[in-house]
Amino acid sequence: MSERFFEAIAAGKVPTPECAKTLGLDIIGYDLDAHTVELGFEGRPEFANPIGIVQGGFLSAMLDDCMGLASATLLSVGEFAPTLAINVQFHRPAKIGKLRGAGRVTKQGKDILHLAGELFQDDKLVATGTATAMVRKM
Repeated sequence: MSERFFEAIAAGKVPTPECAKTLGLDIIGYDLDAHTVELGFEGRPEFANPIGIVQGGFLSAMLDDCMGLASATLLSVGEFAPTLAINVQFHRPAKIGKLRGAGRVTKQGKDILHLAGELFQDDKLVATGTATAMVRKM
């Protein structure tokens, strides 16, 4: 197998997208064989809604990064997997501050990937998500 896309990302061979920088993305850990990732994010004050909690769209973007990077653990360099559908459930408000995310591939078909992810703050579940993505050549 050629170098996996995630290996290129983790090694800095692929520049970090500006959207991931905005979210404060940090790769904490990963398992290339299990197709899982653990990521850190920063819930910034500018992400807050009028009542001072992180707006759901930012949490959804964080989950999308968790699941997207999990898909990258099985893709080769030159492939990508755009999200076809995403479903997010919010379990508790996220305060301004650090969040931890986990993403994994739950099922792999010929061209379709099924993904799942969770976001935590202070070891409490904040949001969960599932997604479907399609493998494509760049």
